Amino acid sequence: MNATRKVRGAAASGGRAPPRRSPAGAKAEQRVRDIVRVGREVFSERGYERATITEIAQRLAISEATVFTYFHGKRELCVRVISDWYDEITAEIAEGVPRRKPVRAQLEFFVHAHLRLFLGRGTGMCALVLSEGRDKGAADLGAAVLPLHRRYTTPLMDLLSRGQADGSIRADVPLRLLRSLVLGPMEQMLWEAVSSKKPIDIDAAAGALSTLLWAAMATPGTELAALRALRGHVAQALDHATHG
Repeated sequence: MNATRKVRGAAASGGRAPPRRSPAGAKAEQRVRDIVRVGREVFSERGYERATITEIAQRLAISEATVFTYFHGKRELCVRVISDWYDEITAEIAEGVPRRKPVRAQLEFFVHAHLRLFLGRGTGMCALVLSEGRDKGAADLGAAVLPLHRRYTTPLMDLLSRGQADGSIRADVPLRLLRSLVLGPMEQMLWEAVSSKKPIDIDAAAGALSTLLWAAMATPGTELAALRALRGHVAQALDHATHG
C-alpha cells in the first residue's frame, strides 16, 4: 500500500489521523499557499462533494501524496480554504468600518461590504459557505465552519452594541435578534443571486436594505430628534448671518 492509500485509509476509517507536518521553510510555505489557492478554485467551481484532491493536485502538477503531506484530506483542506476566505473578508470589514461616522452610516457600510465581498468576487465561495459549509456538509463540515461565521459577525455585533449604548439603536431588542434581522435578508439575497446566477445591483440592493433595516432598529424618535436638532442648527446659523 503506497503512502497516498495509507492516508486515504486513515481518513476513511474515522480514526485519529497522524498529525501533518507544518510547512518548514519558504518553499514549503509557498506550496501550502498554492494548494489552498487552487483548492479555493476547485471548491468554488465544484462544490464540496464533487471537488477532489486529485483535480487539485493535477492543476498544480504535483502528486496527491504531496497534498496529503500538509492536509489530512479534502475536509481539512476545505476548512482551511473557507477559514482563509473568512479571514480576508472579516479583516476588510473590521478595518473599513467608519467608526467616526454615525452608527447608521456604519451599518450601511457593513451591509454594502457584506454583499460586495460575498458576490463581487464570484458566487462560488458564497455558494460553498451557504450550502456545503452548513450542517448538511459532508463529514460535519458545517460544524467546523460555524465558529468562522461567528467570528465574522463580531464587527456587526460590536456595531449594534455601540448603537444601543449611544441610544441610536433600540435597546428593547436583544443583540442576537438584531444580528439575525441584519443577516437574514442579506442571506436571502445571496441565495437568490447564487441560485439564479444573475448579477444584482449591489449598490441599489444595499441602499434599499439599509434603509429598511434602520427603520426597524432605530430608537423610536431618533430621526425626529435629529431633524429637530438640525432645524435648530440651521435657525442659529440664519440668525447669526442676519444679525452677525
